[in-house]
Amino acid sequence: MQALVLGGNGFIGSHLVDQLLVGGHRVRVYDRGPEKFRDPLPSVEYFSGEFNDVTLLAEALSNVDVVYHLISTTVPATSNMDPVGDINGNLINTVKLLELMRMQSIPRIVYFSSGGTVYGKPESSPISESHPLRPISSYGVVKVAIENYLHMFHELHGIGYVALRASNPYGARQGHAGLQGVIGTYISRLYNGQPIEVWGTGEIVRDFIHVEDLTRLCVRAGASDVVGAFNAGYGEGATILEVIDLISQATTIEIKPVFKPGRSFDVPHAVLDTTKAREQLNWQPTIALEQGIAHTVDSYSASQYEQDSLPKAA
Repeated sequence: MQALVLGGNGFIGSHLVDQLLVGGHRVRVYDRGPEKFRDPLPSVEYFSGEFNDVTLLAEALSNVDVVYHLISTTVPATSNMDPVGDINGNLINTVKLLELMRMQSIPRIVYFSSGGTVYGKPESSPISESHPLRPISSYGVVKVAIENYLHMFHELHGIGYVALRASNPYGARQGHAGLQGVIGTYISRLYNGQPIEVWGTGEIVRDFIHVEDLTRLCVRAGASDVVGAFNAGYGEGATILEVIDLISQATTIEIKPVFKPGRSFDVPHAVLDTTKAREQLNWQPTIALEQGIAHTVDSYSASQYEQDSLPKAA
């Protein structure tokens, strides 16, 4: 199978590339820049360009069997600042992508939606795919709109799709800018002597999924013939304070978080029901949060900073 990974040099994308290569697939990557944490892989074909470069994207799509779409120009924390930019950068460019796929008769796409934003404030927990879609951020609104376009292109043009409504992925090679990915951000700030900031009381509950579990699901979705939206989470929740405690245990460093006012777009409780993915895609997550955080800490301290720069254990 020839796979094109849009955003394949990013955190999740790079792990997806690894999973595809292990499965024996031919892999092509389209991204605006190189990977941050490792050199280009010799067996991967790379295209470097912006998502709105239709000519280059059409070239990258040539003879592709499945597209994995992981590109996003915004995150929940920034999308409401510029909804028009969110629409232009993500929705419009994705519709252009689907038009290119239609013209080149590419049969399948796996799209990374958002289990943390498309549902809005949950009415029940865990959240199933049948829950109403009432996002309260532009990021979530655009994700829902793209899901609807995927359905439209399937009905009108026969393009198969899976929209993976991912929860909160974490793991090795995660970025540490502080805009998305609380586990990677906290580990980075801790090792750099920066304060661990918590929005609100730290009691909000999130569903954290290790990137290896998530990308295994992604590969299964691309190789299957199922169509529709699927939750992609661990299926259990943890509070931000519990995450901080697990990071403290894994690093043996005492953490004293700094509490800041809560944010209006943060839903209080978001845990995903993953029954549909388990049953229809024969998948289940295997990496528990404690194990995953310990592995993430090990990979971070071993490869991203010199050992002598790390703080002493408490």
